[in-house]
Amino acid sequence: MAQKAALIVFAHQSPASFNAAIRDVAIQELSDQGYRVTVSDLYAMNFRTSATQDDIIGDLKNPANFRYGEEAMHAWREGRLSDDITAEQRKLEEAELIIFQFPLYWFSVPAILKGWFDRVLTQGFAFSLQNIYSNGVFKDKKAMLSFTTGAAETMFQPDGINGDMNVTLWPLQNGILNFCGLQVLAPQIFWSPAHCSAAVRTQMLEGWRARLKGLLTEKPLTFAPSKLFDLSFQGGFKLRPQAKEAQEPQPFGISTGHHLGKPLPPDNQTKAPSAGGNSTGSRK
Repeated sequence: MAQKAALIVFAHQSPASFNAAIRDVAIQELSDQGYRVTVSDLYAMNFRTSATQDDIIGDLKNPANFRYGEEAMHAWREGRLSDDITAEQRKLEEAELIIFQFPLYWFSVPAILKGWFDRVLTQGFAFSLQNIYSNGVFKDKKAMLSFTTGAAETMFQPDGINGDMNVTLWPLQNGILNFCGLQVLAPQIFWSPAHCSAAVRTQMLEGWRARLKGLLTEKPLTFAPSKLFDLSFQGGFKLRPQAKEAQEPQPFGISTGHHLGKPLPPDNQTKAPSAGGNSTGSRK
């Protein structure tokens, strides 16, 4: 039997950081569980952030009007992507679990990690018009965000000054991970560690270690399954009338993004559904 593989995409500049300590706990615990753990330390690798024609080896299909997405797709099909991209794609293909470890920057990921998403998740390799969301390329893989914040947890609540963390996470977890078909596990959020005592930070790390022991048994977050939508240009890729009708009596929307003008389903992007919960937003 092939050894299980995990990939940690790490986006922090300092090996002495709390993010590095979180990464190291994951490496140790997953290794103890029999995983072969690979780490892409993006800053140490000097990973290029910008998606440019330097990513394409050989002639461009349309040098007069460079379109990165189209050129990268053709280059992937023809084996002409730059070596750093193909190396990351190979790591992703081999992994059954992917953890993205980073500090939250401006309600999102650091630029170097955004560059990883932009350059590595090329069309054809990570998605196609036919293979997105529930039908996605990576539907047999699990992924999660693990990150630190500068703000306290109360600041990211629905009545907090920064707004609901579920809304903040939607573009990342739905628009990138779920879009590519990944089963998205609930995020591991380390709230404001820079303003916590050493004892509290130690507790955070031990809580992370404990979660990792059962991580692969967790249910993923719920998203609106593709079958609810008319996946055609004629239908506008919109929710099917019968699906909308079935949702009418429900007190909440389907998901954080597909709220249908209703209250957001509580903790839709931060907690996995409990057993026996409403399955309307299931991926199946």
